[in-house]
Amino acid sequence: MVHTWVNAEPVPRFYPNVVTLTPGTADIEEQRQAVRILQSHLPGRWAVKDSFKTLDLARLGFDVLLEANWMIRKVQPKAETVSGLSWERGQPGGGSFPASLFSDENFVMFSGRRDGTVVAGGTLYCSDGVVGISNVVADVDEAPAVWRDLTSLAATAFPGLALVGYESSDELMAARNADFEVGDPLRVWVIARE
Repeated sequence: MVHTWVNAEPVPRFYPNVVTLTPGTADIEEQRQAVRILQSHLPGRWAVKDSFKTLDLARLGFDVLLEANWMIRKVQPKAETVSGLSWERGQPGGGSFPASLFSDENFVMFSGRRDGTVVAGGTLYCSDGVVGISNVVADVDEAPAVWRDLTSLAATAFPGLALVGYESSDELMAARNADFEVGDPLRVWVIARE
């Protein structure tokens, strides 16, 4: 389906089974139909990322899990960090992250340390000429500097590409303070079934 990405199998926690890809009026009904079909086959808790905040899935038993906004940073920053943290690129090891995750050259994870302790981090994924930024973790007071550092690290890992993602609340404000432009709203719906 051009208008919807669907995974009809169980997915890892916090990942959606449906992602809307287009906002057209005709597409919305087909997207709802895809959700209805999954409802009849997919047990347990699962989610729909409504990329354009155009679906109303409450009548189908879904609850709003998250409301956020898309964001973009088109201009690559200078390759310098401002937070004072010591940044390192993630490597496979320990039991936390499988080696296969790091074999994808389009995936990069960074962690920022202060006095040897990890206090911040984020992931980057390059696809279709942009870099998706996600899973940014930082103390609220340091978040804008961490976002700036991650954009600088992205410029080194994937030069010349815009950064895109979505956030809400304090994280959205931190990204805005790090020169991201805030875009359209989106919504994530969730349903729990026995």
